[in-house]
Amino acid sequence: MKPSNQAYVYGIGAVCLWSTVATAFKLALEHFTPLQLVLVAVVTSIFALGIILVAQRKLHLIKTQFIQRPYFYLQTGLINPFLYYLVLFKAYDLLPAQQALSLNYTWAILLPLLSVPMLAQKLRKSDMVAAIVAYFGVFVIATNGNLTGFSFESGTGVILALTSTLLWSLYWIINTKDKGDPVVSLLLSFLVGFPFILGTLLFTQTLPSWNLQAFAAGVYVGLFEMGVTFVLWLIALKKAERTASISTMAFMSPVMSIGFIAWILQEEIARSTYVGLGLILMALALQQLLPLLNRIKLKSGTPHSH
Repeated sequence: MKPSNQAYVYGIGAVCLWSTVATAFKLALEHFTPLQLVLVAVVTSIFALGIILVAQRKLHLIKTQFIQRPYFYLQTGLINPFLYYLVLFKAYDLLPAQQALSLNYTWAILLPLLSVPMLAQKLRKSDMVAAIVAYFGVFVIATNGNLTGFSFESGTGVILALTSTLLWSLYWIINTKDKGDPVVSLLLSFLVGFPFILGTLLFTQTLPSWNLQAFAAGVYVGLFEMGVTFVLWLIALKKAERTASISTMAFMSPVMSIGFIAWILQEEIARSTYVGLGLILMALALQQLLPLLNRIKLKSGTPHSH
């Protein structure tokens, strides 16, 4: 099989797995607190990534990369997994899965906006248009379509879901400065974040009690939200002839997720969720397409506005 075709296989595999995790979050949170779920998932992910690095013969890089930049991994470990997943799972605990999923997906809109002050990148008109469209979609979802009534199902849940997008965007911005192996870096973040997760849990709550269904869901989250799927996605990007052709596959994930939420969790999908998610996906498409159309206009010599 050609590498470009392999890229699609890995990419589709990653997207399909990511599409199931919102459902797994909800199933696990029926038995665990958000912090207990973070603990189970992170321990699972540490083992999974460790096995992958053994298979890749890169385990020795853990010590090398950490010694080079301990403060960097302290930053990334505090954000992801500790703060990001704690905030995200709490949002899922408070909101219907369809709402938490859709709101969390706006991180892709926030990332280029934050890159302007933090990475000194230029603000593109397409990013502003995408942000306006996406956050209108957020408002539709958050108010259940009642745009004039401002009635939020859980205001705290909405704030947490949007905070998770800020944390995830910050994590990726910090990671642009990472020169190490990405799988090793992810494992180091999890290893550094783990003591904070365990310490906070022991100080504020109790260790999760044994429940097979809950642990199975927690292990599933650790494998397919945090660990293995990230590696599949990296391989897909590496093998792809054009990164953009793989990146656009990510648009399939929230749509498929809504299907799993309706089928497995038996959540009735609100019309406002379809409308809001449609607006968010349209915003992501505009973010990709507007610069492309601008370049085509430039090449053809058509006048355009800055």
